[in-house]
Amino acid sequence: MSLAFAILFNIALAVLVIGVALRIVKYVKAPAPLKIPTTPAPTTQTGVVLRMFREVVFFESLFKSTKWTWIFGWMFHMGLFAELARHSRYFNNLMPAEIVGPLKYASFFMVIGLLGLLARRIFVDRVRYITSPSDIAMLLLLLLIGISGMIMTFVSHTDITAVTHYFHTVWPFGESGQLPGDPVLWIHLLLVVALMLIFPISKLLHAPGVFFSPSRNMVDNPREKRHVSDWAKKLEQS
Repeated sequence: MSLAFAILFNIALAVLVIGVALRIVKYVKAPAPLKIPTTPAPTTQTGVVLRMFREVVFFESLFKSTKWTWIFGWMFHMGLFAELARHSRYFNNLMPAEIVGPLKYASFFMVIGLLGLLARRIFVDRVRYITSPSDIAMLLLLLLIGISGMIMTFVSHTDITAVTHYFHTVWPFGESGQLPGDPVLWIHLLLVVALMLIFPISKLLHAPGVFFSPSRNMVDNPREKRHVSDWAKKLEQS
């Protein structure tokens, strides 16, 4: 089973990396014929960088739109980021032990944020109207990943040393170790693999996609400089 999961994990990782890379290439090549930054927008490239930083780290536009969604969305994303940082210890030794310990409580922020976002999808009429089954499914998948991880952290502990050794040897052409026979661990890992396989074809692609949004990454200078997209330049040259 450990060997089978190692093969499955590497397939899922390849799907994730290649799928996201192909999507990013598609975003880069997508034509942007018009200047459409959401105003008020910065008029310099430095201002655009600062705006993107505020958007990615603080969710500035969401904060201005709806405070309740911002609270739960920010809690989930920051909790997820902290958990990803904590889980990096299974692949490398860069994370100091003094930081790893306190980061385990970030799972509470992640799960509470997800519950708030799920409740929003169910109980807010205007949001429920545009909610598809896949939206609910993705939130439930993330919730199950978070809850199963919390069970292993705070309720039924698994052998962290064995898990760490396994993921240090799980890469292709390596001698795979043995995963502990913990049912909660296996459920948690299989859910993570499912997320990796689904990610490149899901709405979760807004993670890299936000950096390619013309309403966010454009300088508001249509009067000072004519905007011509790359494909239009090629037409003019021909």
